[in-house]
Amino acid sequence: MSERNQTRITEFILTGFPGLHPEYYGLISSVLFFVYFTTVMTNATVFFLFATNKSLHKPMYYIILNVSACDLLFSTTTLPKIISRYWFQTGSISFIACFVQMYHVHYLGSVNSFIFLLMAFDRYCAICHPLRYTTVIKNTTVHILSMMAWIIAVIVPLMLVIRAYPLPYCASNVINHCYCDHIGITLLACTDRSLYSFPAFVGAMITLLLPLAFIIFSYCSILIAVSKVADSKNCVKSLSTCSTQLIIISLYYLPRCFVYLTSHVGIKFSADVRIVITMLYSLGPPMINPFIYCLRAKDIRECLMKQFNMRTRHQKGQVTAVN
Repeated sequence: MSERNQTRITEFILTGFPGLHPEYYGLISSVLFFVYFTTVMTNATVFFLFATNKSLHKPMYYIILNVSACDLLFSTTTLPKIISRYWFQTGSISFIACFVQMYHVHYLGSVNSFIFLLMAFDRYCAICHPLRYTTVIKNTTVHILSMMAWIIAVIVPLMLVIRAYPLPYCASNVINHCYCDHIGITLLACTDRSLYSFPAFVGAMITLLLPLAFIIFSYCSILIAVSKVADSKNCVKSLSTCSTQLIIISLYYLPRCFVYLTSHVGIKFSADVRIVITMLYSLGPPMINPFIYCLRAKDIRECLMKQFNMRTRHQKGQVTAVN
C-alpha cells in the first residue's frame, strides 16, 4: 500500500502549553488576547500615521511599514487559534488548515528576515556611504526590494509544505505547540523524517543566516565608520539613527540563535519552557516593535504627538461649544 493511502489523520490537536492547569485557561487566553489586541492596535496606528503624514514617506519608514505588515499578519495567523484553544476549549485544527498555518508561519518569518536585511542595508548606505545614499536608496528602490523580499520568501516555506503534505500521518495527531510548524507536524509522520528534516534545516539556515551575516557585516562597518568620526555629536547622531533598527533586529535574531545553539550543544528544555520561549520571540516583537518606533524614531514620535495634540484640541473645542 502506498504511503499516501496510509494517511488516517483528518485533523490535528494543538496542545498549547501541555502542563498548564485548566484553572489557568481563562488567564492565559486573556493574556494572549491582550497581546493580540495590543499588536493589532499598535501596528494599525503605525499604518494610520504613515497614511496621514507625508513626512513619513521616506525609505526607512517604508521598510518599517513592511515590518509592521509582517508582524500584524504573523500574529493574526497564529494567535486567534490558540486563544480559542483556551477560551472555548477548541484545540482542533483541520489537516489542510494546519498546513496553511504552517506555510504562513514560515513564510512570514522568512519575509521578516529579508526585510531586516533591507533595513541593515539602508543604514549601511546612510552611514558608510552618505554621499551616495539618496541616489542608491530611493522610495522606488525600497518598493522593488521589499516586493522581492515578499516574493523570494515564498520558496522555502512552499518547499516545506510540498514535501511534508504527502507524508503518511497515521499515528498521533497531537502537536505539542501553540501553532502548526514544520517540526511539530513532521514529527507525527509514520516514516523516517530525516530525509525531510535536513533540507528543511538547510532552508531555514539560508533564510536566517545569510541575512544575519550581512546584518553583522553592515553594523560592524557602521561601527568602524562611526569610530573614525572626530566630532562626538555626529558620532552619537549616527549611532542613534540605526539604534531603532538594531533593537528590532536583535529582538528577532538573538532569541532564535539562542534556541538553535542550546539545542545543538545538548541543552534541553521541557516542552512548556520551549513553547514559552518560542511564543516570546515569535509574538513579543510584533507587540513591542511599534512602541520602539514611536519612542526611538523622531519623525514617527512627532507625528504621533501631532495627532494627539489635534485630538486634544478638538475635544477641548467640543467642550467649549457645549458650555
